[in-house]
Amino acid sequence: MTSTEESTGKHGGIQVIARAASIMRALGNNPQGLSLAAIAQVVDLPRSTVQRIINALAVEHLVKARGPSGGFRLGPAFGQLITQTQMDIISLVRPHLTSLSEQVQESTCLSSLSGDKVYVMDRIVAERELRVVFPIGIHVPAMATSGGKVLLAELPEDTLRALLPDPLPACTAKSLKREALLAQLKDVKASGVATDENEYIEGLCSYAALLDTYLGLYSISIVAPTSRAMIAGGRFQHALQVCKKNIEEVIGRMPRTIHG
Repeated sequence: MTSTEESTGKHGGIQVIARAASIMRALGNNPQGLSLAAIAQVVDLPRSTVQRIINALAVEHLVKARGPSGGFRLGPAFGQLITQTQMDIISLVRPHLTSLSEQVQESTCLSSLSGDKVYVMDRIVAERELRVVFPIGIHVPAMATSGGKVLLAELPEDTLRALLPDPLPACTAKSLKREALLAQLKDVKASGVATDENEYIEGLCSYAALLDTYLGLYSISIVAPTSRAMIAGGRFQHALQVCKKNIEEVIGRMPRTIHG
């Protein structure tokens, strides 16, 4: 085999893998299954090409026919691979939390919503003289923290009103009243970013972004002394958005669904 033939063969093999991956993503986005014509439309390939790749994937049980109605869905072997390789959310996010902390030189954390509290699942403490240190596993008021706000903002308004007491308990003099918080949550919902400016602890600020993953909804936060946060707030928010994008590229939810 000549070097040109070898190079052409490698390129063709890579192209087939890329096409197979795009077909499996299309089926993953549509768990009810898709017809060959619908798959071809989604991946922008000729139907004959899709048929050949589907046949090869079916031999390996990575896809299977969806029954008398025709079409295909992901097969049992794909589920087995996911079960064998899927990591928990903490392991997946920790490298990004660490990188974010190193970038902004502040403490960062991963949180989830637990009733009207936010649960700190993991945290990275900044390596500097004046730093914010908080334990993993603590439950703090979601209404007064940025990580809690981005998660509360995802709830329907009637659920929010039932969850949040009136009046809200005040953690500090800066804590928001109930109606002010509900109004703020609408803005948070639109932007995907929230702030806490001395609302939970005097002298402490935080910024958070929502993580929408196939493992559920979480928040990532930067927590810093107010003196530094007021100066670097814009930089923190930009860093959070980049971190969010990087995480969701790996474990983000894929909302598009096409029937066919």
